[in-house]
Amino acid sequence: MIGLSSYARVMESLMNSAEEPQPSSPPANSWSLKPESSKNQKPKCVGGFVLVHAGAGYHSESKAKEYKHVCKRACQRVSLCYRYYYTMWFFQAVDRLKAGALAVEAVAAALVELEDSPFTNAGMGSNLNLSGEIECDASIMDGKSLHYGAVGAISGMKNPVLVANRLLSEAQKGKLSAGRIPPCFLVGRGAHDWAIGHGIPPCPSEKMATKFSLSAYKRNKRKMELAEKMDTGHNQAKKRRQSSENENGSGCLDTVGAVVVDLEGNVAAAVSSGGLAMKHPGRVGQAAHYGCGCWAENACNMNPYSTAVSTSGCGEHLIRTMLARECSTAMQSEDAHQALLETMQNKFISSPFLAREDRVLGGVIVLRGCRCVETQPSQSIQGILVEFLWSHTTESMCVGYMSAQDSKAKTHISRLPPGTVPGQCLAIEGGVCRLTSPVE
Repeated sequence: MIGLSSYARVMESLMNSAEEPQPSSPPANSWSLKPESSKNQKPKCVGGFVLVHAGAGYHSESKAKEYKHVCKRACQRVSLCYRYYYTMWFFQAVDRLKAGALAVEAVAAALVELEDSPFTNAGMGSNLNLSGEIECDASIMDGKSLHYGAVGAISGMKNPVLVANRLLSEAQKGKLSAGRIPPCFLVGRGAHDWAIGHGIPPCPSEKMATKFSLSAYKRNKRKMELAEKMDTGHNQAKKRRQSSENENGSGCLDTVGAVVVDLEGNVAAAVSSGGLAMKHPGRVGQAAHYGCGCWAENACNMNPYSTAVSTSGCGEHLIRTMLARECSTAMQSEDAHQALLETMQNKFISSPFLAREDRVLGGVIVLRGCRCVETQPSQSIQGILVEFLWSHTTESMCVGYMSAQDSKAKTHISRLPPGTVPGQCLAIEGGVCRLTSPVE
C-alpha cells in the first residue's frame, strides 16, 4: 500500500516560482555578490542547497515546534557556512570548492547543530543503552573523492560526526608511515582514543545525558522489567505499551542527517545517531555502516546525476537492505519520484531480506543534481537543477531545507496518511530548486 505522494504538485509549483522574475532582488538560489575588497576580480559563484532530517519515527504534536526549530537552525548553519567563506575568506572558499571540501564542511556543520539539540537522538541527549551509557554512531561521505569516515559505539564525544569527518580528511592525505592504510571506520574505545589523539576534546558521558534522556531510560527500564514478568504475547499489554510510548513522545526518533550540494555540483551526506533505546552495549547501527547510513556520489561518465542520501529508522532494517546506496543508484533513473517510490516499496518494505519482519521502519532524504545552462538575450545562465525528496514508512519524519540565498529555511513534519499502518506503507514528498549563476 502506498501512502501520500505530493511530489509532482510541489515540483510543478517550485519550477513555476523559480522561473518568475524577481526584479527587487537577485535571482532565487543564486550567489553572485562581489566582495568589497576585490572590485576588479570577477568572483566565482558559490552557494548550495541543504536538506536535513531530525529522524524518522514518531514526532508528537506537542513537540512539533521544537523539531522544526532544530531543522531550521541546521539549515541556517549551512547557509551561514557558505556566507562566511564568501565574505571573510573568499579566495580560500574558491580553493575549497575546487577541492570539493566545502560541501563536506557544510554537511558536517548541519549535523553538529542537530547533534547539539536535546530533542534529537544524536550526540547530546542520545538514547541510553542497557547499561545506562551513551554510545553514538556517525558517518560522512564526500561525493567528489568518494571518501568516507565513520565511528561506531563511541562514548564521550559531544559531536561524533566531527570524529567521522576527521577520519575522512585524514584518509584523504594518503598512507601512514610504513605504508599503512589509514582507517575510515573506528569503534568504541579505539575511536575515542583516536579522536583525542587528533585534537578533538572529550565530553564526560554524564554531561551528554539530558533530563529527557535519563527519564526515558528509567521509564524504559521499568517497562522492560514489567514485560519480563508478564506474558509478552498478551496483545492488550503490548498495545498499552505502544500507546504509552507515543503519548510520552518517546517513540524511536532514530538517526538525524543531512545532504548538501554546492554550485560546483559536489555533493556530501552525513548521518548521526544515538541508536535504539535500551540497545545492547557495543551495538552499531546503520548510521556508521558503509552504504547504509549515508551515500554521496558526484556525477561521472556512468552517472549523469550527482546524488546524496541520508537514512533514518531501525538500523537493523537499513543495514540488511543497504538502503542508502540502493536509493542513490535509483536516483540515476529519469523519474526520481517514481524511482524512489519503487525502491522504498520493493527494496525496503517488500525486501526478501526482511521477509519475516511485520513492520519495516525507516526513512530517507535524497537529492540529485545535474548541470544546466539557460541561454538568454543578454547572457547565459548556468547552474544546478536540484531535485529533493523524502520518504518514510514510520509514523512521521521531520525535515528542513534551504538554499544559501534563501532568507530562512522551510520545515515540515511529514506524516503517513490517516488509517495507514506504519511499517507497511510509505509517504513520499519533495520538490525542486535551481542554483544559478551567470556564465563568465
